[in-house]
Amino acid sequence: MRKLKVEDARLAVDSASIASQGKQETAAFREIIGQDRALHALEVGLQVPGRGFNIYVAGPPGIGKMTSVRSYLERLARERPTPNDLCFVHNHKEPYEPRAILLPAGKGQEFRKDIQNLKSFIQSDISGAFESDEYQEQQSEALQEIQQQGEGVQQEVKRAAEAKGFMLQQTLMGMALVPVKDGQPLQDKDLQQLAEEDRKEINRKRQELQQEIQEIQRKYRRLNRVAGEKIEELDRQIVRNRLEGPIDDVKEKYKDNAKVGEYLDSVMEDVLENIDTLKQSGSQNEQNVPPQLQQQMEMVKQQFFSRFNVNVTVDNSGLEGAPVVQEINPNYNNLIGHIEKEMKMGAVSTDYSLIKAGALLRANGGFLVLSIEDVLRSLYSWDGLKRALRIQEVRIEEVQQQLGLMSIKTLRPEAVPLDVKVILVGRPVFYQLLHTYDEDFQELFRIKADFDIEMDANETNIRSFVGFLGTFAEQQELMPLDKTGLAKVVEQAARMAGHKQKLSTEFGSISDLLREANFWAARNKASEITAAHVKQALDEKVYRSSLIKEKLNEYIKNGSILIDTSDAEVAQVNGLSIVQLGDFSFGRPNRITATVTPGREGVTDIEREARLGGPIHNKGVMILSGFLSRTFGRNQLLTISARLVFEQSYQGVEGDSASSAELYALLSALADVPLAQGIAVTGSVNQHGQVQAVGGINQKIEGFYDVCNIKGAGAGQGVIIPEANVQNLMLREDVVEAIQKGTFAIWSVAAVAEAIEILTGEKAGEMQPDGTFPDGTLFRKVADRLDNYRSGLKQWHSDITDVD
Repeated sequence: MRKLKVEDARLAVDSASIASQGKQETAAFREIIGQDRALHALEVGLQVPGRGFNIYVAGPPGIGKMTSVRSYLERLARERPTPNDLCFVHNHKEPYEPRAILLPAGKGQEFRKDIQNLKSFIQSDISGAFESDEYQEQQSEALQEIQQQGEGVQQEVKRAAEAKGFMLQQTLMGMALVPVKDGQPLQDKDLQQLAEEDRKEINRKRQELQQEIQEIQRKYRRLNRVAGEKIEELDRQIVRNRLEGPIDDVKEKYKDNAKVGEYLDSVMEDVLENIDTLKQSGSQNEQNVPPQLQQQMEMVKQQFFSRFNVNVTVDNSGLEGAPVVQEINPNYNNLIGHIEKEMKMGAVSTDYSLIKAGALLRANGGFLVLSIEDVLRSLYSWDGLKRALRIQEVRIEEVQQQLGLMSIKTLRPEAVPLDVKVILVGRPVFYQLLHTYDEDFQELFRIKADFDIEMDANETNIRSFVGFLGTFAEQQELMPLDKTGLAKVVEQAARMAGHKQKLSTEFGSISDLLREANFWAARNKASEITAAHVKQALDEKVYRSSLIKEKLNEYIKNGSILIDTSDAEVAQVNGLSIVQLGDFSFGRPNRITATVTPGREGVTDIEREARLGGPIHNKGVMILSGFLSRTFGRNQLLTISARLVFEQSYQGVEGDSASSAELYALLSALADVPLAQGIAVTGSVNQHGQVQAVGGINQKIEGFYDVCNIKGAGAGQGVIIPEANVQNLMLREDVVEAIQKGTFAIWSVAAVAEAIEILTGEKAGEMQPDGTFPDGTLFRKVADRLDNYRSGLKQWHSDITDVD
């Protein structure tokens, strides 16, 4: 037991020891501050190759996980090679399955330009070749012999007809055989006037002649087919001769890429198979086409030439090193990729040029940072991410295809090999849930990087912390902090951590503090942020959030809530609790009272009976029975019925930090010794009577200090805290000042006996070898009361037995 000194109440950072802002501190900010364990995990996860060594960064919100990880990755990425560009091209053999081509960074756009130039060459040079005089001459030479043979066939048909008394006559139905007499064609009426035998003879000759003509026509068709083949071969030769050179030039440029060579070969095949489309592209041909067909021809040409484009889906030409991608909206399309649609002639259509890469492909060869909550919130994203990491490739397809719900034929782009490190950032609870219930998660995210909410306040970390403050102020264009301002923020970081030897890593809250301090500095027309501006920012934040606190204090002041801060009362003590309101919490006193009578019910918690007590609070009350039994019931059975209650408590009570206060009220009731009401108590207790550390110690002390000021400050006011909580003290300056003046005190205790002596002014008493306590001690009074209860209860039972 000791009464704390001023230096115990708060860590006072010497502003003279804070290094001025400079390049050394600025450089320190670029590292992950005070997270050695997390940094080690990141280094291992990012350096170990192979499937499954992705990383889950765990930590509460507001400690700068995402920003720190991204900054670290960007520094690391500059040392990695820049990954390939990704291009999609038309698949001439399977148009619904576009092909993926990977090229060195920056070569994707070059390849696109090369294919665009090749396309322009096909449109202009090759299409124009079919309109040239040279082509017409070559075509005439190729057809001359065929034409001569065709003319001979026509003459042969004519001679065969004349030999049998017929002539050839062109009709709407084609060539007709007309009988001839005396050099004149016979009409139908002339045929009817002929004798029956003559008509039969004419029909017989016509049939014979038709058979001969059919054979001759077959020869003619063969000649036409040969002519067409010669023209086709001539056309193919012209295209091949003109296109081989440009294609070979592109092949030579990308000779190390087999897929480019395969694609260029398919381009040649596609052009050779569609020579008719090229021939129709000439202006002379278009002049001979009816206007109603010109639009259709134009669409056919556009569709054909659209095949010779390159969709540079991922362009890494502007990167220096590996990519670091943070996807803030990881829905399925943004994560995996998608295929856009467009309206053409009133119908929905798509092609390979509308393939869009998702975050996985943009981060391929580098790092992808995702919020696990955002991924899980987006439908199908988690399954899509796991599938890609498991098979180590990305296949861009519609969600409906994945689910087997799409019956309409659509594109199925070639899968792209995946080599990426995925860093998931989120709260620890998501890691635990996924690790327990998702087998894939265990295989795919084998590295966990735990971010702590605090760091040791050693010289290195303080220097890095100051570096963060200076760099943040510079990046956000805030005023610089002077040494007093830096010291004040360091003190606040220690208060946020709840420990003199720790600094909080909640950089989000610290950044907000700097912005607000900068605002007040600017309003005061200062050139630097000083300690006064930081304090004003802190005070203003409390003022904005403390409406309910002030209301409760007002109720205490006017007597609506009963709290005594002077005199002494039996079986009544001021316990301390925490009220949490979002990002603001404050302490408040609670009157705890106890009643005791003879009986066998033991200690009863009214909060529990009213179902207002939480499980931890109920456990704390049950421990009191264990303490009483161990301390006063070693040699005899305890016969007590006790009631404990938080007065004027109308909501749930949770936690065991008031268990020591409940025990003091119970001991006071048993010993009939009053407790000082100007002293509040906090701390949990175990069955051995040891007082244990609790949370929110600073807010609890400050809350009671404020109530003492409201009710009237007096001598002997203060708070009893566990000895283990002394290291957590970072009290407000006004509380520290009151301690220095002696108007408010803080005592630290390690055992129940120490605290009860402060509250009552009486010696607690140590147990003697025979299990009793010295006369005149408080514990002796408790033991005597329990003996009286036991004797009285025994006599009562005896009287009942005699009556029976």
